Amino acid sequence: MRTNKPIIGVAGGIGSGKSTVASILESLGAGVISSDRLNHTELDSPEVLAQLREWWGDRVVDSQGRANRAVLREIVRGDEAARRRLENLTHPRIDARRRQMMAEFQADSRIRAIVWDSPLLFEAGLADACDYIIFVEADPATRLARVRQTRNWTEEDLERFEKMQKPLDFKRQRADYIVENNSDMDAVRREVESIFFRILSAAETSCG
Repeated sequence: MRTNKPIIGVAGGIGSGKSTVASILESLGAGVISSDRLNHTELDSPEVLAQLREWWGDRVVDSQGRANRAVLREIVRGDEAARRRLENLTHPRIDARRRQMMAEFQADSRIRAIVWDSPLLFEAGLADACDYIIFVEADPATRLARVRQTRNWTEEDLERFEKMQKPLDFKRQRADYIVENNSDMDAVRREVESIFFRILSAAETSCG
């Protein structure tokens, strides 16, 4: 999966704003591969929906014919076997689509770098293939406020899902760059721009 364009992994805690940083990188000319977006697409695919129905009944499909994510979250909550069954269904499909997008971005001269925005960057082994990793830092109160607003999560929900991932210290220590993302979006953009152009410069030097 190697390319001659730098691969940048975006890591951080839940609600830290990883997708915000990825979006800034995209605006600067990077091609972004979002695991959340790919997962969303795959869950709604006819093949996956048919399998979910076979396993767990019609309740897993909402009135618009899409995957009922609230029901799926309840099914896998605390049920390791159900969670792994779901992951074994969707992850190979997501990986295939990721590889396809990598090839498309590699062939596109307008794309200056490739960004992997994945909640499981380390857990899925994707970090090993990254040339650079950006860790998005946000304090716990800020992250909790964000997931309450965007996902209707409680503090217990946030703690439970974070325990399924590598500790934040583990991710932070393996990052090449750290971006603070608590409130000032102008400052975040300036920092991300600075990091991006440093990465591009380093990549050009190593290729030259």
